[in-house]
Amino acid sequence: MKYALFICTPVDGEELGPEEIADDPRFTSYIQEVRDRGPMKGGARLRPAADATTVRVQGDEVLLTDGPFAETKEYVAGIDVIEVADLDEAIALASRHPVALGGGSVEVRPVWE
Repeated sequence: MKYALFICTPVDGEELGPEEIADDPRFTSYIQEVRDRGPMKGGARLRPAADATTVRVQGDEVLLTDGPFAETKEYVAGIDVIEVADLDEAIALASRHPVALGGGSVEVRPVWE
């Protein structure tokens, strides 16, 4: 089954860019393990929530808001798409993610196929 792992980081947490992630042994060892095992099918790291634009439609009017959808304590910082045998394996993988180990969370959600 395919699962999306939504990597959620605390709003007041450290914002790591691609270069910092590439230099951080917590991330490099996790990423290497996932790549070696083969469940990674894609993903992306996202820019900070402050760079977001939220789009809402009311009637015929398109409303734009700078920033995230709502006030929140965490925001989605990245998405990993994995293919594993079952939910238990997806949870085991998510529980080893450096963000989950460092105070953030990883939401595991099945992907429609």
